[in-house]
Amino acid sequence: MEVILVLLIVAVLNGAIVYIDEMLQELVPMTLYADQYMLAANGGSMVDVLFDIMLGFGISLIILKFLKKGFECYVMWTDGDPDSEPVGLVVRFMQAMVVAVCFPVMYGWMGEIAEDLIDQLMTAIGASTEYDWQTWVNGISTLGLTTAIFGLIFIICYFMLYFQFLMRGLEIMILRIGMPMACVGLLDNDKGVFKTYINKFFQSTLAVVIQICLCKLGVGMMLNIGINMNVFWGLACMVLAIKTPAFLRDFLIPTTGGGGAINNIYHSVRLVGMAKNLAK
Repeated sequence: MEVILVLLIVAVLNGAIVYIDEMLQELVPMTLYADQYMLAANGGSMVDVLFDIMLGFGISLIILKFLKKGFECYVMWTDGDPDSEPVGLVVRFMQAMVVAVCFPVMYGWMGEIAEDLIDQLMTAIGASTEYDWQTWVNGISTLGLTTAIFGLIFIICYFMLYFQFLMRGLEIMILRIGMPMACVGLLDNDKGVFKTYINKFFQSTLAVVIQICLCKLGVGMMLNIGINMNVFWGLACMVLAIKTPAFLRDFLIPTTGGGGAINNIYHSVRLVGMAKNLAK
């Protein structure tokens, strides 16, 4: 019975490695430039077309909000501080326009930095070498049922992580397209929605870097089946890679309402004091 189960698992692994060899290629650019791989047959970039459309709407909203804030602050005196210098609003307006228009160039720089960082990290951890998956499968078939089960779990986790890469690529693509709209928040003193938006953007990009490194490290550990404990280390790297977005979310996304927990405690104490005064 054990031999039959091992043979079944080995058959599944043999079918999976046909796709895995292709998945490991160009994983970084596929995540950072997902649109180019989605439309590889037709050529071009879907993001460029959609970004130009959103850029027109974004610039229009930036101009309208600039005029609205200037009119309400310095004419109607109903918003902001009329005694403040208008140059501050003008500087924020110029900042919003520059970021919205120049974002594709800045994203290209960031993409190059991310790719170079990942290449250096791959070299440092020694996991950027070619892998022989067939040798790994052949080795698992001789190590018993337990090792075969762990190998199957590893492959399942790898496919789950690969789908996460695809979703992360789509997420980054949507953030790239919507950046001109987010730049409208730069006209506010607290940066408005732009602050959370750009934090989410960097969180997604950093998650890609960490996940790819853990994925490559996990593959390198798992394929070195000469050491039994490497099977567990490889599986642990893959599971942690899957959980990376939730891990980063705890400290990369700031709390809303400038002041954090201390500010919330202060307002809570004020509300309690007001309630006591009303009760008296």
